[in-house]
Amino acid sequence: MTTALQWLEAQQNIHEMIARQAPLTDTLAAVAAWAGLMLPEALVSIMRYDATTRTLSLVPGSAFSSEYVAALQNAGIGPEAGSCGSAAFHRRLTVTEDIHRDPKWAAYRALADHEGLRACWSMPVLSGEDELLGTFGVYHRRPALPSEQDCQRMQQAAALVALAVIRDRDARSRRSLEARYRALYDQHPDGVYEFDTRGYFQRCNRALERIIGYPEAALLGRHFREFVLEESREPTLARFDRALAGEVQHYELAARRADGTTCDLEITNFPIVVDGATVGVFGICRDISARKTREARLRLLQRGIEDSPNGVVMADAARPDLPLIYVNKAFTAMTGYAAEEVMGRNCRLLQGGDTDPVAVARVRQAIDACRDVQVVLRNYRRDGTPFWNQLSLAPVLDDRGHCTHFIGMQQDVTRQREQEARLAFQARHDTLTRLPNRASLEARLDHDYRQSRRRGSLLVLMLIDLDDFKSVNDGLGYEAGNQLLIAVARRLQAFPGAGDTLARLAADEFALLMPGLANEAGAIALAERLLEALTQAFTVAGQRLHVSASIGIAGNQQALAHPRDLLLHANLATQRAKGQGRNTWQWYAGGDGEAVSERVRLRRDIQEAIERDQFELHYQPLVEAASGRLRSVEALVRWRHPERGMISPGVFIPLAEQTGQIIALGRWVLRRACRDMAALNARGADALPVAVNISPLQFRRQGFLAEVEQALADSGLPAELLELEVTEGVLMSGAESAIALLGELRARGIQMAIDDFGTGFSSLSYLRDLPITKVKLDRAFIQDITTRNDNAAIVQGIITMAHHLGLSIVAEGVETAAQRRDLVRRGCDLLQGFLFARPMPLAELQGLPACLPVA
Repeated sequence: MTTALQWLEAQQNIHEMIARQAPLTDTLAAVAAWAGLMLPEALVSIMRYDATTRTLSLVPGSAFSSEYVAALQNAGIGPEAGSCGSAAFHRRLTVTEDIHRDPKWAAYRALADHEGLRACWSMPVLSGEDELLGTFGVYHRRPALPSEQDCQRMQQAAALVALAVIRDRDARSRRSLEARYRALYDQHPDGVYEFDTRGYFQRCNRALERIIGYPEAALLGRHFREFVLEESREPTLARFDRALAGEVQHYELAARRADGTTCDLEITNFPIVVDGATVGVFGICRDISARKTREARLRLLQRGIEDSPNGVVMADAARPDLPLIYVNKAFTAMTGYAAEEVMGRNCRLLQGGDTDPVAVARVRQAIDACRDVQVVLRNYRRDGTPFWNQLSLAPVLDDRGHCTHFIGMQQDVTRQREQEARLAFQARHDTLTRLPNRASLEARLDHDYRQSRRRGSLLVLMLIDLDDFKSVNDGLGYEAGNQLLIAVARRLQAFPGAGDTLARLAADEFALLMPGLANEAGAIALAERLLEALTQAFTVAGQRLHVSASIGIAGNQQALAHPRDLLLHANLATQRAKGQGRNTWQWYAGGDGEAVSERVRLRRDIQEAIERDQFELHYQPLVEAASGRLRSVEALVRWRHPERGMISPGVFIPLAEQTGQIIALGRWVLRRACRDMAALNARGADALPVAVNISPLQFRRQGFLAEVEQALADSGLPAELLELEVTEGVLMSGAESAIALLGELRARGIQMAIDDFGTGFSSLSYLRDLPITKVKLDRAFIQDITTRNDNAAIVQGIITMAHHLGLSIVAEGVETAAQRRDLVRRGCDLLQGFLFARPMPLAELQGLPACLPVA
């Protein structure tokens, strides 16, 4: 006999099976068994309802034969469809006391007899929303009616069946939904991911892994802001907060991938709501980097065409006469034609009678050959004014390689042409007086010299150097000095004849080249007239000024190794004229002895050495005074003459200063030093600064700052690794402008040093104002520092003064250990000299140790 405990335990087991989602057939079998405990003489029947077919099907079980189970599959429902079909139809308990006598069983009576069934009680299985789920029935093998308790127990069993069926359906629906969701989640081509309410990753799909480059395991538990670029971080946090608040968000952001590259993402965020509460945020992202790039290109292309300063036109190559189908705003502004005035017309409407027919023919040939062409045409605007048009024409080909259109780029280069003409003029002329400059004179000298040699004619060069011109600048200012030079140039312009060349060579130096003189007497007579003309008073700045000049004359009567030797001869003659008391002329007639010949040859060799890159750079280390540690190097130029071997810098540098060749030589030294140090530092060693000596002539030359910047740019050497050494000579003329230029160099990070300090008269008066970082003591003070107290006192005073001004001190020419020890004791910062190392080529410098031995 079944006990209440057994019954309750069976019921509990059913609930557990439902809770753990056991297979429905197993759960329904357990319900049938449990109902059998309550109704021990009954055969329990459970039928499932199919709403699609509106039929009932018997759940297989051990109580019935397989034939009976098969016969009651997809059985219809209705008022006369047996006890179960009628119960399902009326949705109430249906009792058949005797199947033999109940007309509802007419269709199934034979089947019931074969199964040995006489009575059937059936209860509809309904959901809480009165949805039909099936029937719960019991059979008896004899006629029988249910008691009230039987009906209650059937009701309980039907409720358990309903619970099992609903939970199973819900589970299957959930699993189906989850499977669909997982398929959508995993296979979605866009990145799909989930955040918790704080913004930390909870899961993501494979598409996001591909987009961002991180595997899911590397993302879980990390906040999204780690992967968002700084500029997108705040807007993204705000969008996340709005999604948490229930708003769907669509936006774009910039993210960083695992490999460090960035990408543009299109994002959709929406809240995850469970039971009315937001538990997280879903995200869908798409990599739009390629699209953004394309869009940017298209926008750039469109903007570039529409807003291009150049005129853009497009012609239809498929129609006769290539009519224009597009022009941009720049074209209409350039030509004065409105777009509607030129549409359908050929671009030749811009041409005029003086348009170059050769250039036009080139355009036509390029069109016939379907190829690019670039020409400059003289075109005309709508109002008839001419302009220079640089036209670039290119074919546009379709996928089959057929030319469908021509696109033309038009640029108004009128100003450029005018500017080129101005630049060409300025390159060959002095900007102040507008006379030809030195380059023009030298070119003309070469030409006239060749002509005179062929013809055997006289060629005379006259140098006109104003006497004491500096006093005008110092007394009245540079503007007055410039006005005087202009007035002198105008007065001199009255003297040259046809074929002569009057030029300005330097501040107060003019030259007159005369290839057409018949004899020397004509040159002398002209010199006398020039001197007389210059003695006439000039009116400048409201004042009457009197000037004179020293004139040096040289001719080609003597053999010249080079045409430019004529300039040197005339210069020597000018110096003699000044030595004669000025306001006179001198004719160079040779006879200066071997020294002059040597200077002439050496000057010529210097020029050839510059042109043929025969100079070398050696580098001498500067070391810390106390430790001997290498801190920087100084670049020193050396000349290995192909015939005479090494020539001392003390010989060729002063001559280069006198002749102006120091400018080209200094430019070469600066560029080579920057290039060498950039290459040396690129090998991974500690960055080594380099010091370069700059002559006053080079420093004061217009464009010097640009030369320094270009040398740094071309070499890649950082500005802070370049130090320029200048002497006090840069202050001798125009101290204010020199200090301003030093300041501009320092502002760019370039280090500045005063070289040979203590040898000039202006040292102390300007040291306070100079934007420098270093002072180099002249070697003359170092040689006797251990034997002469006056030298030692001067050195000590300069060191102390410089340190108070925040400047470093370098002692040059240190050759003995005693000198080093004395300088260390006096607090000198850096030392340079043969005691540590002689100047050496770059190859030797590369092998130098970081710390040089000291005694």
